[in-house]
Amino acid sequence: MEEVDEEPKSQAPGEVGESEIVTEDAAFVRGEPPQDGDGPPKVDSEVEVLHDKVTKQIIKEGHGQKPSKYSTCFLHYRAWAESTRHKFDDTWLEQQPLEMVLGKEKKEMTGLAIGVSSMKAGEHALLHVGWELGYGKEGSFSFPNVPPMADLVYEVVLIGFDETKEGKARGDMTVEERIGAADRRKMDGNALFKEEKLEEAMQQYEMAIAYMGDDFMFQLFGKYRDMALAVKNPCHLNMAACLLKLKRYEEAIGQCSLVLGEDENNVKALFRRGKARAELGQTDAAREDFLKAGKFAPEDKSIARELRLLAEHEKAVYKKQKEIYKGIFGPRPEPEQKKNWLIIFWQLLVSLVLGLFKRKRVKAE
Repeated sequence: MEEVDEEPKSQAPGEVGESEIVTEDAAFVRGEPPQDGDGPPKVDSEVEVLHDKVTKQIIKEGHGQKPSKYSTCFLHYRAWAESTRHKFDDTWLEQQPLEMVLGKEKKEMTGLAIGVSSMKAGEHALLHVGWELGYGKEGSFSFPNVPPMADLVYEVVLIGFDETKEGKARGDMTVEERIGAADRRKMDGNALFKEEKLEEAMQQYEMAIAYMGDDFMFQLFGKYRDMALAVKNPCHLNMAACLLKLKRYEEAIGQCSLVLGEDENNVKALFRRGKARAELGQTDAAREDFLKAGKFAPEDKSIARELRLLAEHEKAVYKKQKEIYKGIFGPRPEPEQKKNWLIIFWQLLVSLVLGLFKRKRVKAE
């Protein structure tokens, strides 16, 4: 059940192969956020000068082309004031990527835009931006942690971008245009999944989901909400399939749970969450997911196989634990045999009689 959701309806949901993807069933994907310590990450790569006020160091290389002017870019970032090392913004915590149209960015993000324009999709980089291209002489009213004339540090991941000559942002699109753009991204992700390009596939799914953020979904009702979920939920399921292959089980659980929040009986979400939980040793929770999935897909051989594997695993663990305990405490001691108190009584009585007899005999002599 690790496909991309585009198998025919007649196919049992658990019988999808190891390379399956979600497409037919036409929250946000956090991806793998960098570790957040006390300040910006330490990077040893070469410093690239992009502008006299902007430098870049690559943490992880991206792929493909770089965005051009008026491209709509989707990115995650953390931002610090360089002098105080106080973090003032973090899109990972907000669980919503920033949408930026290059050439139409806010003034205080000019330096960030220069950095993003030099990046490839999937690239992870550290940017240093001078105060002139940030919040300027006055600092930020919205972010008190940004003092006047504060140089900035950005940790950025460019999820991806859309090349649009007119620079049309999501907010300017109709509902149908946004759903259509998301569906095209999903299809691109499916193609990459089939080629085993998992990281690139996830970027496409994340881009698709970015078109359908919580603010957008909250406004939809009826058929439009159904249309959006028919694209959004498969993207989450396909993200989970990728994450299972990459052994990022906690994240896979999160993706499945997002789908189950909309459709509590979704068989694929239950199945994939069960697999992730089983890999993490959460056997009771995994069994619960598999059993629930089995109620809605009783003929699914994959579900039955996972339940059997779970039972075999638990049996093997129990046997191993039994051997460990045996090695620690040694063989079980044999119980002491119960003493026959009647025999002991007669032995004492005979000893007393013999003792008296000996004393009388000595006295008589």
